[in-house]
Amino acid sequence: MIIQKKNGRVVPIEPTKLDKFNMIAKTMQGMEEILAEELRELGATDIELLSRAVSFRGDMRTLYRANYTCRTALAILKPFAEFEANSTDELYKKCFDIKWEKIMDLDSTFMIDSSTSGEIFTHSYYAALKTKDAIADRFRKYFGRRPSINTDNADYKFNLHIRDNHVTLLMNSSGDSLHKRGYRQGVGIAPINEVLAAGMLKLSGWKCDCNFMDPMCGSGTMLIEAAMLANNIPAQYYRHQGFGFMKWKEFNLGEWKRVKLEEDRKIGSNDFDYEIWGNDIDMNVLEQCEKNLQFTKLHKDVMLYNGSFENQEPPEGRTLIVTNPPYGERIKIEDLNLMYEQLGNTFKNLYGENCEVWLITSDFEAMKHIGLKPSRKIPLLNGSLDCRFLQFKLYEGSKKASKQNAGEDE
Repeated sequence: MIIQKKNGRVVPIEPTKLDKFNMIAKTMQGMEEILAEELRELGATDIELLSRAVSFRGDMRTLYRANYTCRTALAILKPFAEFEANSTDELYKKCFDIKWEKIMDLDSTFMIDSSTSGEIFTHSYYAALKTKDAIADRFRKYFGRRPSINTDNADYKFNLHIRDNHVTLLMNSSGDSLHKRGYRQGVGIAPINEVLAAGMLKLSGWKCDCNFMDPMCGSGTMLIEAAMLANNIPAQYYRHQGFGFMKWKEFNLGEWKRVKLEEDRKIGSNDFDYEIWGNDIDMNVLEQCEKNLQFTKLHKDVMLYNGSFENQEPPEGRTLIVTNPPYGERIKIEDLNLMYEQLGNTFKNLYGENCEVWLITSDFEAMKHIGLKPSRKIPLLNGSLDCRFLQFKLYEGSKKASKQNAGEDE
């Protein structure tokens, strides 16, 4: 509970009673169940898994909290209109009838992202154009002028989704994608998406109950996401561009400050007494990693090493290793198969039974050269690349021979 001083007395500030409504959280393929659990933990109800999304129910505080804390969400959308349209003319008319003036002001800017499927609306751009015309014409008819379009930094980002004749209009409460955490001061050639990195940590089952290591850490996204998780730092703590909901007419500054304060008070509440290590052979990219860690003030929580992964031993004690090795797409490797073979040898010879390894790759041929049988394979997308997130449980002695059989066809 938040308290304030009033007439010399300390009194509690009770939260405003807010109405509940439906929302949709967008995510990456394979992250739906992880995101659903995050939403459940923050108090969302009526949770349902969709394709690359999760629907749920909550109030405006839930919307603020989901934006600020969910590590695997790309955007939080608020549906506000749903109807059927069997032609572009009907789409225009029904959009015109929506009371847009209750949603935004004349001086607001807006943009429309659209996606269509089916035989009626075959061009998403044209559907968005008709919707834009309907909004502009309504304001012009009743107020004499219209709001402006801004495709770069609109006050209101509307999502138009049409499947066959079913139309849904949604407001994007996040603004810029939630993978843009705000902590990148420097990047390597192929930095991993922050949402994907956080999702991989959660998919691995890490409970911040052991050491963590990334032997090919690049500019440090995996390390920073791990350190934020270990220190209970909200996903958007370093975000500097704000959120889309802050420009809405219904934005409640007091409720937002309450949510942020409640979440920020949890920082450091985890009893994390383990080590986080990063290693990379490229000193230049490691310097970018150090810049990012300095910016987040997590540099004291992460140890960085410069050298080949083949020579970097893990920390003493139980250690989770999660890494994103090159796929040969953006970082060119002369012999990718050989590199993956060296990876497998390192897993077997340098890491011990205290280590569990996870790696993501899109090169299914090179993957076979690791020479170890993965315990799990989770399909994921890294951008447009079809990937597998592989788990390797390592053993010692006789177990190694029986459990770690080389090779498994995709």
